[in-house]
Amino acid sequence: MPITANTLYRDSFNFFKNQLLSTLTLAVLAALVTTLLGHLFIPDSEQMKLLTEAEFTFATSGKAGIQELVSQMTPEQQSMIMRAGIGTIFSSMIGSVLLVGGVLTLVAAVSAGNRISSLQAIGLSASQLPKLFLLLLICTLLIQLGLMLMLVPGIILSIALALSPVIMTAERCGVFASIKISWKLAFANIRLLVPAILLWLTARLLLVFIIDRLTFIHSEMAGIILGIFNNLISAILLIYLFRLYMLIASPQQKSI
Repeated sequence: MPITANTLYRDSFNFFKNQLLSTLTLAVLAALVTTLLGHLFIPDSEQMKLLTEAEFTFATSGKAGIQELVSQMTPEQQSMIMRAGIGTIFSSMIGSVLLVGGVLTLVAAVSAGNRISSLQAIGLSASQLPKLFLLLLICTLLIQLGLMLMLVPGIILSIALALSPVIMTAERCGVFASIKISWKLAFANIRLLVPAILLWLTARLLLVFIIDRLTFIHSEMAGIILGIFNNLISAILLIYLFRLYMLIASPQQKSI
């Protein structure tokens, strides 16, 4: 019987509804970890004062461009900018790794008939987290590069690499083996992946638009809320991708 997107959507949402508490816990935990780690890299009040002064001096000079702004900064200010940028990427990646590892382990365990909590899911995925971090870092860099060049290459890479975390978790594959298998399976089942990826991207953009309009919420709280809902949207996509891979993996293995 052919696999249909409607069947996968229904199955994924039913799983999400039945495991809502565990999924929500993982989403909240990942968002809080990202926020807390981010604070470690945010410049303190004195450092922020130095950066503000540098920005004001640059603005009054009549020059334009990021490169000129950085060149006008002192080495200390440049170091703060670099630290904040790297810290933001690192904290976001750690939160994403916890979410992906936890959700995929939860889905695999429940699908196998085992009942586990969200914290148990993270614990069981611990051995995979370093490889998963490297995989997500490579995928994120490739996708962001594609989006910077043109929108379409970024979307194509998002589709091609979508199954790689699932493959790594389910098959215990290495980083590049997971990417290679994902690339092959993604284009063989593109009709089932494209709508899901586009819905995921659209939902995230709409969420940013909505949260940005809620001006009565403190910016820090708005960031946490945005992180939680983004994680929930990503969790639904991960459930969908896991279900899809389980359906297409067996026929693919038999044909090899």
